[in-house]
Amino acid sequence: MPHLKLTPVLFTVTIFLSASLLFFVQPLFTKIVLPLVGGAPAVWTTAMLFFQTVLIAGYLYAHLSTKYLPIAAQVGLHMALWVAALFFLPLSVEAGWRLEPNIPVAQQTLALFAVGVGLPFAVLSANAPLIQSWYARSDGPSADDPYFLYGASNLGSLIALLAFPLAAEPFFGATQIGSSWAVGFVLLGIFLAFSGFAARREKTTSQNTDAITKPLLSSYLWWLFLAFIPSSLMLAVTTKISTDLGSFPLVWVLPLSLFLLTFVLSFTNNFWMSDATLNWLFIISLGVIAIIAAGADKVSTAIYVSSLLLFGFFFVALRIHRALYEARPAKENLTAFYLTMSIGGALGGLFNSILAPVLFVQLDELAVTTLLGAALLLSYARWPNIRNLAYGLLACAAVVSPFLFSATFGGLLTYVLFATILLGALFLFRKQAAMTFLVLSTVLVFGRLLSVEENVFQDRSFFGLHLVVDRDELRKYQNGTTIHGAQLLSDFEQDSRPTPIAYYHPDAPMAQIMTSEFGKAAENIGIVGLGIGSLACYATPGQSWQFYEIDAMVDQIARDPRYFTFMSKCAPLAPTHIGDARLVLEAQSDIRYDILLIDAYSSDAVPVHLITNEAIELYRSRLTDDGVLVLHISNRYYDLSLPLARSANDLGLVSHIQRYKGEPQSADNSASRVVIMANADSDLVDLYTTGPWQPLVSDGKRLWTDDYANLLSILAR
Repeated sequence: MPHLKLTPVLFTVTIFLSASLLFFVQPLFTKIVLPLVGGAPAVWTTAMLFFQTVLIAGYLYAHLSTKYLPIAAQVGLHMALWVAALFFLPLSVEAGWRLEPNIPVAQQTLALFAVGVGLPFAVLSANAPLIQSWYARSDGPSADDPYFLYGASNLGSLIALLAFPLAAEPFFGATQIGSSWAVGFVLLGIFLAFSGFAARREKTTSQNTDAITKPLLSSYLWWLFLAFIPSSLMLAVTTKISTDLGSFPLVWVLPLSLFLLTFVLSFTNNFWMSDATLNWLFIISLGVIAIIAAGADKVSTAIYVSSLLLFGFFFVALRIHRALYEARPAKENLTAFYLTMSIGGALGGLFNSILAPVLFVQLDELAVTTLLGAALLLSYARWPNIRNLAYGLLACAAVVSPFLFSATFGGLLTYVLFATILLGALFLFRKQAAMTFLVLSTVLVFGRLLSVEENVFQDRSFFGLHLVVDRDELRKYQNGTTIHGAQLLSDFEQDSRPTPIAYYHPDAPMAQIMTSEFGKAAENIGIVGLGIGSLACYATPGQSWQFYEIDAMVDQIARDPRYFTFMSKCAPLAPTHIGDARLVLEAQSDIRYDILLIDAYSSDAVPVHLITNEAIELYRSRLTDDGVLVLHISNRYYDLSLPLARSANDLGLVSHIQRYKGEPQSADNSASRVVIMANADSDLVDLYTTGPWQPLVSDGKRLWTDDYANLLSILAR
């Protein structure tokens, strides 16, 4: 019959569209809320926790619905929920919502997602198991084995995730994208209705329910464990990469896309790779991640390390998801299987976003999750004999030995030897799972401990990693892999005011401004982004300085004289407003600055909401009539002068830029790029003679707004 051939097409299109909408909305809504909660790497981790938790709710609803309701009631209830979700479209955030500094950011972020996208996402979350269950009840071909639909689901998810940063975000604003997404959600309702109608043509073949084998508790625990590891590892890799490269959709999407691709490739009866090859790639990938977790990122570039992490993550996730597929139950327990998988994934999100920042001061969840992944080797390992065990222990000692001589070898050579010995040991023991696990666990535990450097201060907050270290006669403050400030160690031996260095060197652009006649005459100065407070030592008597900082831990570090003395010696009474600077400034409607300096970047992560046209307009409104806006835009990856030039042109502001070269051989005089803006050219005249300022000319391209911004378009060439 013709309808029998169309049935799998209908269900495939429905689940493909549903999955596309499900995973398209994740970066979309996260982009919408970023201006409100900041651009920290942990924002995406918390977002993933929300999405995975709601996924559990959707899968639980699907499980209970298929278990206790007849098919007609299932379809009716689901269509009613779909109608209710329409009232939340188009996606938006309640007007006037703001981040409260006294409430945990993670808690507020979760609440924001729940109110804004909770019900639509829950409806979409239930579709994957529900549609497969409906197809199993239909009279379509292969209804006895509906798992093939899971491939279509993950393919739709993958395409949607890649389409957002590559096809949607570069050309359309969030409002336009959200409107198109709403149209797709309405269209989905039509396909759901037809799929539900097709499911009502349930097969009449008899079935002995007593013969259905119920999964054992051990099976549920195994599914849970296998789902937890790739989820947690994906989030750990995402946090590491976004800390080093920046927090923007493409960085978030890449690990998640690989995660989905491993599902597409592994959930099939015709797997494309031999078990031996997959196991070998799994072992090598665990080794690669272990090398990075042991600190090898200190001696390599962020892009190279990120590429290796993605490579390692892909094959680890592929191997584990293949094991998950091999452990799948019969179709009668399909919804229970997916429910357990979703719980495992959510537990991974809970561990990474909530527990890890409390338990670890570094990104140690990467090593912990990799160790759990290596434990999969024990599922088919045989206990080694004494001889092999001795060889394994010798290999473990050899692998960690380079760290014992790191002072002699130096950092780069230490890690080259370490990586060479480790990969060699893994190759030798590739057919001995127990020995492989022993070597990997030794690296992940002892290698991590031996590679830890002695630091002055080390901790972690929602907004990233914080490290204070003494090196080369300097005390440096690191956030991720980026140096955000430094002080001469000799300053701590003197009672005089310390000398700002690095970006804030007396010859650098920001110092030129502060020490100019205009800078000395300024009465009110605002600094967005505290750092270690270096700029405070350009304050003169009678001036009022105020700082804005989103991370309370940064303020604690800057004000503690045990770590840095700029604030304690130069501006101990200057207040720091904790919270998102843009939101705080919006609330301070009566404040006016002579100089407002924007210096708010974390690990080259660009808080886009601080450089949009609306943000520049806000800054101008907080300046005196002849005030000057200063923007420090030094960045390894992005040319931020491009969107700033467009905004200056649109708002009628005069703008200049200085590309200061510094002293390449000197760590205390860093190269920097600084933009200045004012209402009139006469307001900047006093600054033109302080350095080689050049007019900042707009390229005439699309203006960056809260609705539209495209980081890929300003990648530095």
